[in-house]
Amino acid sequence: MTASSPFTARDHAHMARALRLAERGLYTAKPNPVVGCVIAQGDEVVGEGFHQRAGGPHAEVFALREAGERARGGTAYVTLEPCAHTGRTGPCADALVEAGVSRVVAAMVDPFPQVAGQGFERLRAAGIAVESGLMEAQARTLNRGFLSRIERGRPWLRVKLATSLDGRSALASGESKWISGEPARLDVQRWRARSGALLTGAGTVLADDPHLTVRLGDDTDFVPPLRVVLDPGLATIHRGHVREGDAPTLYIHAPGARIPRGVNAQMAAAPVQGVRFDLEAVLRLLAERGIGEVQVEAGATLAGAFMRAGLVDELLLYVAPVLLGAHARPLFDGLDISDMRQRHQLDIIETRRLGEDLRLLLRPRA
Repeated sequence: MTASSPFTARDHAHMARALRLAERGLYTAKPNPVVGCVIAQGDEVVGEGFHQRAGGPHAEVFALREAGERARGGTAYVTLEPCAHTGRTGPCADALVEAGVSRVVAAMVDPFPQVAGQGFERLRAAGIAVESGLMEAQARTLNRGFLSRIERGRPWLRVKLATSLDGRSALASGESKWISGEPARLDVQRWRARSGALLTGAGTVLADDPHLTVRLGDDTDFVPPLRVVLDPGLATIHRGHVREGDAPTLYIHAPGARIPRGVNAQMAAAPVQGVRFDLEAVLRLLAERGIGEVQVEAGATLAGAFMRAGLVDELLLYVAPVLLGAHARPLFDGLDISDMRQRHQLDIIETRRLGEDLRLLLRPRA
């Protein structure tokens, strides 16, 4: 504990463990936030848990079950404010009160309107010491999709692209399989698994015929992300692998599109500006469906449209040690930068070597 922080090294260690537990729900808890909980008596952890699946017990419930009577008088470390409302499960704040914990340390306040400080109020009213803000930045990063949906009314948008060293995403013919190697392609599957939706355009469906499914190659549990196709006139509605398999598919079309009968897919209309979708409206529509993270897997036209609209939150870029030449297709179409002051500046958040390829995680500079 320091003069500027009420938290001890022990507090940091227990919260770090809670955050690692929360990560275990990334593939399965959506559309709910990922949450981890540790219950400790001093240095000793007596119970721990994480939120595994929407509709199932919350992290605090699993931790309290494991702790049993040893929770009494202990400290609960939780990565998100305990809920105070009854949804598909009971209020976690009440469960902590009943278990007799003496202190609750939370990484952050839950901005969900039905919680938003009410969980802390209920705990304090029962005489429990409550502190928050410990490792908040890490907790917010972990739940960036959930927080974006609640706080901004739209999902967190990640654009995934593979590129050559000369910044090309495909040959002039459109051929792009495979720029990156097998380790990079497996890594993409893990990013897909954490996403609430995988979004592409009609042009990519016609040219590449993607499945847009998660193929992890093992028995890891995950909730299949929604496959979203932006198709103003529903030109792809009767074709493509994107209609196959167990993962749900949503076609977003222009308001005047003719909807065929007997199609086993979801449909939704979004406004069109000229010949292009209002992409902000598309994202609001997905947020209303509970989608927190969207991963865009499309060509330069759609990737460029999202970038021009200022809607890209994160760029997942796989760089392969190859050259495709001057006639190959760029990463983004339509940026039309003629002055260095117009350039899009990105911050490198993370780099990782995957086989022969390099993965960059970048975010637009604020």
